[in-house]
Amino acid sequence: MTKEERKQIAYDIFKKGYNCCQAVVLAYADVLPLDKATLEKLTVGFGAGFGRTRNLCGAVSAYGFVAGLLHDKCEDVAADKADVYKQISGMDARFKELNGSDICAELLKNVKNLTAGHVPQVRDEEYYKVRPCAKFVVDSAGIIYDFLEERDLPR
Repeated sequence: MTKEERKQIAYDIFKKGYNCCQAVVLAYADVLPLDKATLEKLTVGFGAGFGRTRNLCGAVSAYGFVAGLLHDKCEDVAADKADVYKQISGMDARFKELNGSDICAELLKNVKNLTAGHVPQVRDEEYYKVRPCAKFVVDSAGIIYDFLEERDLPR
């Protein structure tokens, strides 16, 4: 599959109402070692900056799922963590180069009428017009593609 196809899949999943983390991870469900339903459940709490707290962008959180699930575990716990952290840091740096931040609240600082609380806003055309979130989903899907390509992993 091409990078553009992966990005389109992530975009389409996001437009169906899935959160940013779900959209990015589910775009790669066919190359991850868990079934789609499990991936959907694992990532549901990571949207809107982790459970709508507006902290780390959910599209960025997806890097942790992908890097962790595809990591070749060794016997050294510290080495495993260091390896995965390095992978995630590299992807995060690329995201910040493109978008200036990886924090949901900062990424959405120019969005008017941003609601607070745990209830997601209604996803309608107006929502998509004023929210840059779809771009972050697409950017992250592309960054993961590059990550997989650099490691000669299925993409």
